[in-house]
Amino acid sequence: MLDAAYDLVAAEGWGMLRMTSIARSAGISRQTLYNEFGSKEAIGGALVQRELERFLVGIQRELEAHRGELERAARAGVGYTLQQAVDNPLIKSVLVAARGGADTDLLAYLTTRTDPVFGTAMALLDAYAVEAWPDVDEESRGLAVETIVRLTVSHIVQPVATPEESARRIARVTARVAYPGAPTPARPSSAG
Repeated sequence: MLDAAYDLVAAEGWGMLRMTSIARSAGISRQTLYNEFGSKEAIGGALVQRELERFLVGIQRELEAHRGELERAARAGVGYTLQQAVDNPLIKSVLVAARGGADTDLLAYLTTRTDPVFGTAMALLDAYAVEAWPDVDEESRGLAVETIVRLTVSHIVQPVATPEESARRIARVTARVAYPGAPTPARPSSAG
């Protein structure tokens, strides 16, 4: 049922999604669909949660590849997330529709009804950070986790650079928040 809903939203947008279309595409009765989900909004929440879980598995893999290297881990996790957001048909459909002023119901999960996304992402990252960044104090770790989640979601909703450049910037900010007294490495001068 969720696969059918996903395909329909990716192809036609959230605003065009109808319970009848989902049921027909999934090969079930409309009543079965209503019995399982109850409403279109519940399907939207389930789609968002399923995509979030897929993202988190990939993020966890990226973080583990750079365990103990805060900035590299942050860059890898954020880079993965931002690239997946660009490539994900559901997210692309939601963002394109929202930029046109329509279909903002699913976008609300990233902007106003953020508990499922933010809460889940921050819990995962905090659990990782406790183990992977033992030298970061609790307050700085909490601020770094919140910073990386909020900035990443912001860059998904309103990208200002390539996923790679945004990931580099967000990772740098996260490292500075986690280690507020650490010296900043000098950047090479572009002037001759």
